[in-house]
Amino acid sequence: MHADSARSPDRAGTRLSQAPESLRRREGDVVPSRAQQMAVSTAAAASTYAADRSRPTPTEIAAMREAAAMARGSRLDRDPNPRVGAVLLSAAGQVIGRGVHRGAGSPHAEVEAIADAHRHGSGVEGSTLVVTLEPCHHHGRTGPCVDALLGAGVERVVFGQPDPNPVAAGGAVALADAGVAVVGGVLVKAAEALNPYWTFAMRERRPFVTWKLAGTLDGRSAAADSTSKWITGPQARADVQRLRAQCDVVLVGTGTVVADDPALTLRGPDGEPLPALEQPLRAVMGLREIDARHQVFDEQAQTLRLRTREPATALEQLFAAESRHVLLEGGPTLAAAFWRAGLVDEVVAYVAPMILGSGAACVGDLGIRTLADAPRLTLRDVARIGADVRLTLAPSRDAAEEEAD
Repeated sequence: MHADSARSPDRAGTRLSQAPESLRRREGDVVPSRAQQMAVSTAAAASTYAADRSRPTPTEIAAMREAAAMARGSRLDRDPNPRVGAVLLSAAGQVIGRGVHRGAGSPHAEVEAIADAHRHGSGVEGSTLVVTLEPCHHHGRTGPCVDALLGAGVERVVFGQPDPNPVAAGGAVALADAGVAVVGGVLVKAAEALNPYWTFAMRERRPFVTWKLAGTLDGRSAAADSTSKWITGPQARADVQRLRAQCDVVLVGTGTVVADDPALTLRGPDGEPLPALEQPLRAVMGLREIDARHQVFDEQAQTLRLRTREPATALEQLFAAESRHVLLEGGPTLAAAFWRAGLVDEVVAYVAPMILGSGAACVGDLGIRTLADAPRLTLRDVARIGADVRLTLAPSRDAAEEEAD
Protein backbone atom coordinates (compact mmCIF):
# COMPACT_ATOMS: atom_id res chain seq x y z
CA MET A 1 0.00 0.00 0.00
CA HIS A 2 1.37 3.42 -0.94
CA ALA A 3 0.38 6.93 0.01
CA ASP A 4 -0.19 7.70 -3.69
CA SER A 5 -3.53 5.87 -3.35
CA ALA A 6 -4.75 8.81 -1.24
CA ARG A 7 -3.79 11.45 -3.84
CA SER A 8 -5.66 12.77 -6.85
CA PRO A 9 -3.98 12.01 -10.22
CA ASP A 10 -3.89 15.69 -11.24
CA ARG A 11 -1.43 16.81 -8.55
CA ALA A 12 1.80 16.22 -10.46
CA GLY A 13 2.25 19.89 -11.31
CA THR A 14 1.15 20.98 -7.86
CA ARG A 15 3.84 18.89 -6.20
CA LEU A 16 6.68 20.74 -7.96
CA SER A 17 5.14 24.14 -7.24
CA GLN A 18 5.09 23.19 -3.56
CA ALA A 19 8.73 22.09 -3.62
CA PRO A 20 11.49 23.98 -1.81
CA GLU A 21 12.79 27.12 -3.57
CA SER A 22 16.05 25.33 -4.52
CA LEU A 23 14.16 22.76 -6.60
CA ARG A 24 11.81 25.08 -8.48
CA ARG A 25 12.59 25.52 -12.14
CA ARG A 26 13.27 29.03 -13.39
CA GLU A 27 14.01 30.03 -16.95
CA GLY A 28 17.42 28.67 -17.83
CA ASP A 29 17.58 26.34 -14.80
CA VAL A 30 18.47 22.68 -15.04
CA VAL A 31 15.48 20.32 -14.83
CA PRO A 32 15.44 18.61 -11.41
CA SER A 33 16.75 15.07 -11.38
CA ARG A 34 14.46 12.05 -10.98
CA ALA A 35 15.73 11.59 -7.42
CA GLN A 36 14.90 15.21 -6.60
CA GLN A 37 11.41 14.85 -8.08
CA MET A 38 10.83 11.71 -6.03
CA ALA A 39 11.91 13.52 -2.88
CA VAL A 40 9.43 16.31 -3.63
CA SER A 41 6.68 13.76 -4.34
CA THR A 42 7.28 12.03 -1.01
CA ALA A 43 7.25 15.33 0.88
CA ALA A 44 3.98 16.33 -0.79
CA ALA A 45 2.47 12.95 0.01
CA ALA A 46 3.35 13.32 3.67
CA SER A 47 1.80 16.78 3.67
CA THR A 48 -1.42 15.46 2.10
CA TYR A 49 -1.49 12.42 4.40
CA ALA A 50 -1.28 14.59 7.53
CA ALA A 51 -3.56 17.39 6.33
CA ASP A 52 -6.32 16.69 8.86
CA ARG A 53 -5.10 14.91 11.97
CA SER A 54 -8.54 14.71 13.59
CA ARG A 55 -10.04 12.32 11.02
CA PRO A 56 -8.81 9.12 9.37
CA THR A 57 -7.30 9.58 5.93
CA PRO A 58 -8.17 7.37 2.93
CA THR A 59 -4.81 5.67 3.42
CA GLU A 60 -5.63 4.90 7.06
CA ILE A 61 -9.08 3.58 6.16
CA ALA A 62 -7.51 1.27 3.58
CA ALA A 63 -5.00 0.14 6.21
CA MET A 64 -7.86 -0.57 8.63
CA ARG A 65 -9.52 -2.79 6.04
CA GLU A 66 -6.25 -4.65 5.56
CA ALA A 67 -5.80 -5.04 9.33
CA ALA A 68 -9.33 -6.46 9.66
CA ALA A 69 -8.72 -8.90 6.80
CA MET A 70 -5.53 -10.13 8.46
CA ALA A 71 -7.30 -10.54 11.80
CA ARG A 72 -10.15 -12.56 10.29
CA GLY A 73 -7.83 -15.33 9.18
CA SER A 74 -5.51 -15.25 12.17
CA ARG A 75 -6.60 -18.21 14.35
CA LEU A 76 -9.30 -20.38 15.93
CA ASP A 77 -12.53 -19.08 17.44
CA ARG A 78 -11.95 -20.63 20.85
CA ASP A 79 -9.08 -18.49 22.13
CA PRO A 80 -10.05 -16.30 25.11
CA ASN A 81 -8.39 -13.28 23.50
CA PRO A 82 -9.80 -11.29 20.55
CA ARG A 83 -8.66 -11.33 16.96
CA VAL A 84 -6.69 -8.14 16.28
CA GLY A 85 -4.83 -6.89 13.21
CA ALA A 86 -2.47 -3.91 12.91
CA VAL A 87 -0.78 -2.01 10.10
CA LEU A 88 2.07 0.45 10.65
CA LEU A 89 2.36 3.43 8.27
CA SER A 90 5.34 5.68 7.66
CA ALA A 91 5.04 9.47 7.80
CA ALA A 92 4.34 9.37 4.05
CA GLY A 93 1.55 6.83 4.51
CA GLN A 94 3.43 3.79 3.24
CA VAL A 95 3.02 0.40 4.92
CA ILE A 96 6.19 -0.47 6.87
CA GLY A 97 4.89 -3.20 9.19
CA ARG A 98 2.01 -5.63 9.73
CA GLY A 99 0.97 -7.74 12.69
CA VAL A 100 -1.77 -9.98 14.04
CA HIS A 101 -2.43 -11.36 17.51
CA ARG A 102 -2.15 -15.16 17.44
CA GLY A 103 -3.67 -16.03 20.79
CA ALA A 104 -3.36 -15.76 24.54
CA GLY A 105 0.25 -15.34 25.66
CA SER A 106 1.56 -14.31 22.22
CA PRO A 107 2.61 -10.73 21.34
CA HIS A 108 -0.23 -8.36 20.56
CA ALA A 109 -0.77 -7.14 16.99
CA GLU A 110 0.73 -3.72 17.72
CA VAL A 111 3.99 -5.24 18.97
CA GLU A 112 4.07 -7.62 15.99
CA ALA A 113 3.70 -4.70 13.56
CA ILE A 114 6.57 -2.81 15.19
CA ALA A 115 8.76 -5.93 15.10
CA ASP A 116 7.85 -6.48 11.44
CA ALA A 117 8.95 -2.94 10.57
CA HIS A 118 12.26 -3.46 12.35
CA ARG A 119 12.81 -6.77 10.55
CA HIS A 120 12.48 -4.94 7.24
CA GLY A 121 14.84 -2.16 8.29
CA SER A 122 12.21 0.54 8.72
CA GLY A 123 12.33 3.09 11.49
CA VAL A 124 9.15 3.42 13.54
CA GLU A 125 9.58 6.86 15.10
CA GLY A 126 6.98 9.30 13.79
CA SER A 127 4.85 6.50 12.32
CA THR A 128 1.09 5.88 12.48
CA LEU A 129 -0.36 2.65 13.85
CA VAL A 130 -3.71 1.49 12.47
CA VAL A 131 -5.25 -1.27 14.63
CA THR A 132 -8.67 -2.92 14.81
CA LEU A 133 -8.93 -2.74 18.63
CA GLU A 134 -7.95 0.06 21.03
CA PRO A 135 -4.41 -0.65 22.35
CA CYS A 136 -4.49 -2.21 25.80
CA HIS A 137 -3.37 -0.44 28.96
CA HIS A 138 -2.78 -3.24 31.45
CA HIS A 139 -0.37 -5.98 32.44
CA GLY A 140 -1.72 -9.44 31.56
CA ARG A 141 0.21 -12.30 30.01
CA THR A 142 2.06 -9.57 28.09
CA GLY A 143 2.86 -5.93 28.83
CA PRO A 144 0.71 -2.92 27.91
CA CYS A 145 0.64 -2.07 24.20
CA VAL A 146 0.55 1.60 25.18
CA ASP A 147 4.08 1.31 26.63
CA ALA A 148 5.34 -0.45 23.48
CA LEU A 149 3.92 2.27 21.23
CA LEU A 150 5.33 5.12 23.31
CA GLY A 151 8.70 3.41 23.53
CA ALA A 152 8.84 2.97 19.76
CA GLY A 153 8.02 6.62 19.08
CA VAL A 154 4.70 6.06 17.31
CA GLU A 155 3.21 9.50 16.68
CA ARG A 156 -0.39 8.66 15.76
CA VAL A 157 -2.80 5.80 16.52
CA VAL A 158 -5.97 5.04 14.57
CA PHE A 159 -8.15 2.27 16.03
CA GLY A 160 -11.46 0.65 15.25
CA GLN A 161 -13.28 -0.80 18.26
CA PRO A 162 -12.94 0.77 21.71
CA ASP A 163 -11.85 -1.95 24.13
CA PRO A 164 -14.97 -3.21 25.97
CA ASN A 165 -12.85 -4.98 28.60
CA PRO A 166 -12.78 -2.70 31.66
CA VAL A 167 -9.53 -4.32 32.77
CA ALA A 168 -7.65 -3.46 29.56
CA ALA A 169 -9.43 -0.26 28.48
CA GLY A 170 -7.99 3.24 28.74
CA GLY A 171 -5.26 2.93 26.13
CA ALA A 172 -6.58 5.78 23.97
CA VAL A 173 -6.65 8.20 26.90
CA ALA A 174 -3.16 7.18 28.05
CA LEU A 175 -1.76 7.67 24.55
CA ALA A 176 -3.42 11.06 24.15
CA ASP A 177 -2.15 12.16 27.57
CA ALA A 178 1.36 11.26 26.38
CA GLY A 179 1.00 13.49 23.31
CA VAL A 180 0.09 10.86 20.71
CA ALA A 181 -2.60 11.84 18.20
CA VAL A 182 -5.47 9.35 18.56
CA VAL A 183 -8.48 8.70 16.30
CA GLY A 184 -10.98 6.02 17.33
CA GLY A 185 -14.14 4.37 16.01
CA VAL A 186 -12.82 3.90 12.45
CA LEU A 187 -14.82 1.17 10.64
CA VAL A 188 -16.03 0.18 14.09
CA LYS A 189 -18.76 -2.23 12.93
CA ALA A 190 -16.25 -4.20 10.86
CA ALA A 191 -13.87 -4.26 13.82
CA GLU A 192 -16.58 -5.47 16.23
CA ALA A 193 -17.62 -8.17 13.74
CA LEU A 194 -14.20 -9.79 14.18
CA ASN A 195 -15.03 -10.81 17.76
CA PRO A 196 -18.80 -10.92 18.39
CA TYR A 197 -18.68 -13.46 21.24
CA TRP A 198 -15.64 -11.92 22.92
CA THR A 199 -17.22 -8.47 22.69
CA PHE A 200 -20.46 -9.76 24.21
CA ALA A 201 -18.59 -11.51 27.01
CA MET A 202 -16.54 -8.41 27.86
CA ARG A 203 -19.62 -6.18 27.96
CA GLU A 204 -21.93 -8.56 29.80
CA ARG A 205 -19.20 -10.17 31.98
CA ARG A 206 -20.46 -13.63 31.06
CA PRO A 207 -20.17 -15.94 28.06
CA PHE A 208 -22.57 -15.84 25.11
CA VAL A 209 -24.93 -18.86 25.29
CA THR A 210 -26.07 -20.81 22.23
CA TRP A 211 -28.72 -23.46 22.95
CA LYS A 212 -28.51 -26.41 20.56
CA LEU A 213 -31.43 -28.80 20.32
CA ALA A 214 -32.41 -31.65 18.04
CA GLY A 215 -36.05 -32.67 17.94
CA THR A 216 -39.06 -33.83 16.00
CA LEU A 217 -41.74 -31.70 14.39
CA ASP A 218 -43.78 -32.00 17.56
CA GLY A 219 -40.91 -30.91 19.81
CA ARG A 220 -39.75 -34.28 21.16
CA SER A 221 -36.12 -35.07 21.89
CA ALA A 222 -36.69 -38.76 22.70
CA ALA A 223 -39.37 -41.41 22.32
CA ALA A 224 -41.52 -42.73 25.18
CA ASP A 225 -39.00 -45.54 25.77
CA SER A 226 -36.19 -42.92 26.07
CA THR A 227 -34.55 -43.84 22.74
CA SER A 228 -33.06 -40.78 21.06
CA LYS A 229 -30.40 -42.11 18.67
CA TRP A 230 -30.81 -40.86 16.14
CA ILE A 231 -33.58 -38.30 15.66
CA THR A 232 -31.59 -36.28 13.15
CA GLY A 233 -29.54 -37.61 10.27
CA PRO A 234 -25.76 -37.84 9.76
CA GLN A 235 -25.50 -34.49 7.97
CA ALA A 236 -27.12 -32.68 10.89
CA ARG A 237 -24.86 -34.46 13.34
CA ALA A 238 -21.85 -33.40 11.27
CA ASP A 239 -23.13 -29.82 11.35
CA VAL A 240 -23.22 -29.99 15.15
CA GLN A 241 -19.47 -30.66 15.01
CA ARG A 242 -19.06 -27.40 13.08
CA LEU A 243 -21.08 -25.64 15.76
CA ARG A 244 -18.98 -27.13 18.55
CA ALA A 245 -15.84 -25.93 16.80
CA GLN A 246 -17.06 -22.33 17.17
CA CYS A 247 -17.55 -22.60 20.94
CA ASP A 248 -15.02 -22.88 23.75
CA VAL A 249 -17.33 -24.79 26.14
CA VAL A 250 -19.88 -27.58 25.65
CA LEU A 251 -22.23 -27.57 28.65
CA VAL A 252 -24.58 -30.34 29.84
CA GLY A 253 -26.29 -31.26 33.08
CA THR A 254 -25.67 -34.26 35.26
CA GLY A 255 -28.95 -35.77 34.05
CA THR A 256 -27.72 -35.89 30.45
CA VAL A 257 -24.45 -37.50 31.52
CA VAL A 258 -26.29 -40.25 33.43
CA ALA A 259 -28.96 -40.84 30.75
CA ASP A 260 -26.89 -40.63 27.56
CA ASP A 261 -23.21 -40.94 28.57
CA PRO A 262 -22.11 -38.46 25.85
CA ALA A 263 -18.44 -37.91 24.98
CA LEU A 264 -19.05 -34.24 23.99
CA THR A 265 -15.90 -34.26 21.86
CA LEU A 266 -15.08 -32.48 18.63
CA ARG A 267 -14.44 -34.99 15.85
CA GLY A 268 -12.69 -34.82 12.51
CA PRO A 269 -14.06 -35.92 9.11
CA ASP A 270 -12.99 -39.50 9.89
CA GLY A 271 -15.20 -39.56 12.98
CA GLU A 272 -12.25 -39.73 15.35
CA PRO A 273 -11.80 -37.20 18.21
CA LEU A 274 -9.39 -34.36 17.55
CA PRO A 275 -6.33 -34.02 19.84
CA ALA A 276 -7.12 -32.89 23.37
CA LEU A 277 -5.54 -29.44 22.84
CA GLU A 278 -7.98 -28.77 19.98
CA GLN A 279 -11.07 -29.72 21.99
CA PRO A 280 -13.50 -27.28 23.62
CA LEU A 281 -13.83 -27.52 27.37
CA ARG A 282 -16.54 -29.93 28.57
CA ALA A 283 -18.60 -28.66 31.51
CA VAL A 284 -21.04 -30.66 33.62
CA MET A 285 -23.47 -28.66 35.74
CA GLY A 286 -25.45 -29.93 38.73
CA LEU A 287 -25.21 -31.19 42.31
CA ARG A 288 -25.78 -34.89 41.65
CA GLU A 289 -22.78 -37.14 42.23
CA ILE A 290 -21.94 -39.02 39.03
CA ASP A 291 -19.61 -41.90 38.26
CA ALA A 292 -16.16 -40.87 37.02
CA ARG A 293 -16.30 -43.73 34.51
CA HIS A 294 -18.62 -41.76 32.22
CA GLN A 295 -17.09 -40.74 28.86
CA VAL A 296 -17.25 -37.05 29.70
CA PHE A 297 -14.48 -37.59 32.26
CA ASP A 298 -12.06 -39.39 29.92
CA GLU A 299 -8.76 -37.92 28.71
CA GLN A 300 -9.97 -36.91 25.26
CA ALA A 301 -10.68 -33.37 26.51
CA GLN A 302 -10.70 -31.34 29.71
CA THR A 303 -13.85 -31.38 31.85
CA LEU A 304 -14.99 -28.86 34.46
CA ARG A 305 -17.54 -29.75 37.15
CA LEU A 306 -19.89 -26.88 37.98
CA ARG A 307 -21.48 -27.80 41.29
CA THR A 308 -24.50 -25.54 41.05
CA ARG A 309 -28.03 -25.56 39.67
CA GLU A 310 -28.01 -21.81 39.04
CA PRO A 311 -27.26 -20.82 35.43
CA ALA A 312 -25.91 -17.40 36.43
CA THR A 313 -23.46 -19.00 38.85
CA ALA A 314 -22.35 -21.50 36.22
CA LEU A 315 -21.72 -18.75 33.69
CA GLU A 316 -19.83 -16.72 36.28
CA GLN A 317 -17.51 -19.69 36.86
CA LEU A 318 -17.09 -20.28 33.12
CA PHE A 319 -16.29 -16.60 32.52
CA ALA A 320 -13.64 -16.81 35.23
CA ALA A 321 -12.24 -19.81 33.33
CA GLU A 322 -11.95 -17.52 30.24
CA SER A 323 -14.95 -18.93 28.41
CA ARG A 324 -16.50 -16.58 25.86
CA HIS A 325 -19.02 -18.79 23.99
CA VAL A 326 -20.96 -21.65 25.59
CA LEU A 327 -22.81 -24.32 23.61
CA LEU A 328 -25.68 -25.50 25.78
CA GLU A 329 -26.30 -29.13 24.85
CA GLY A 330 -28.00 -30.28 28.04
CA GLY A 331 -31.43 -31.88 28.32
CA PRO A 332 -34.85 -30.30 28.86
CA THR A 333 -34.32 -29.51 32.55
CA LEU A 334 -31.09 -27.57 32.01
CA ALA A 335 -32.51 -25.79 28.95
CA ALA A 336 -35.55 -24.69 30.96
CA ALA A 337 -33.34 -23.37 33.77
CA PHE A 338 -31.41 -21.16 31.32
CA TRP A 339 -34.63 -19.92 29.70
CA ARG A 340 -36.18 -19.06 33.06
CA ALA A 341 -33.02 -17.15 33.98
CA GLY A 342 -33.09 -15.20 30.69
CA LEU A 343 -29.64 -16.52 29.77
CA VAL A 344 -30.17 -17.94 26.28
CA ASP A 345 -28.73 -15.65 23.59
CA GLU A 346 -29.13 -17.82 20.50
CA VAL A 347 -30.97 -20.99 19.48
CA VAL A 348 -29.80 -23.48 16.87
CA ALA A 349 -32.55 -26.06 16.34
CA TYR A 350 -32.23 -29.16 14.17
CA VAL A 351 -35.73 -30.33 13.28
CA ALA A 352 -36.28 -33.84 11.92
CA PRO A 353 -39.20 -34.77 9.63
CA MET A 354 -40.61 -37.07 12.31
CA ILE A 355 -43.57 -37.11 14.73
CA LEU A 356 -43.57 -39.05 18.01
CA GLY A 357 -46.66 -37.82 19.85
CA SER A 358 -45.15 -38.69 23.23
CA GLY A 359 -41.77 -38.83 24.91
CA ALA A 360 -39.38 -36.26 26.36
CA ALA A 361 -39.87 -32.65 25.30
CA CYS A 362 -36.95 -30.55 24.05
CA VAL A 363 -37.41 -28.12 26.93
CA GLY A 364 -38.91 -28.49 30.39
CA ASP A 365 -41.51 -26.42 32.19
CA LEU A 366 -40.86 -22.70 31.78
CA GLY A 367 -43.63 -21.66 34.13
CA ILE A 368 -45.63 -20.17 31.24
CA ARG A 369 -49.38 -20.30 31.78
CA THR A 370 -50.61 -18.03 28.99
CA LEU A 371 -49.55 -17.44 25.40
CA ALA A 372 -48.80 -13.77 26.09
CA ASP A 373 -45.96 -14.79 28.41
CA ALA A 374 -44.20 -17.04 25.88
CA PRO A 375 -40.76 -15.85 24.78
CA ARG A 376 -40.71 -14.69 21.16
CA LEU A 377 -37.84 -15.55 18.86
CA THR A 378 -36.53 -13.83 15.74
CA LEU A 379 -35.60 -16.16 12.88
CA ARG A 380 -32.07 -15.42 11.65
CA ASP A 381 -31.44 -18.28 9.26
CA VAL A 382 -32.99 -21.42 7.78
CA ALA A 383 -30.98 -24.16 6.09
CA ARG A 384 -31.70 -27.66 4.89
CA ILE A 385 -29.16 -30.09 6.33
CA GLY A 386 -29.67 -33.46 4.63
CA ALA A 387 -33.23 -34.57 5.48
CA ASP A 388 -33.42 -32.14 8.43
CA VAL A 389 -33.86 -28.39 8.77
CA ARG A 390 -31.61 -26.11 10.84
CA LEU A 391 -33.19 -22.99 12.34
CA THR A 392 -31.06 -20.25 13.85
CA LEU A 393 -33.00 -17.88 16.09
CA ALA A 394 -32.44 -15.19 18.70
CA PRO A 395 -34.69 -14.04 21.55
CA SER A 396 -36.61 -11.02 20.31
CA ARG A 397 -35.61 -7.71 21.81
CA ASP A 398 -38.02 -5.05 22.96
CA ALA A 399 -39.14 -2.22 20.71
CA ALA A 400 -36.75 0.31 22.24
CA GLU A 401 -33.76 -1.85 21.42
CA GLU A 402 -35.03 -2.45 17.86
CA GLU A 403 -35.44 1.31 17.32
CA ALA A 404 -31.92 1.95 18.64
CA ASP A 405 -30.53 -0.15 15.78
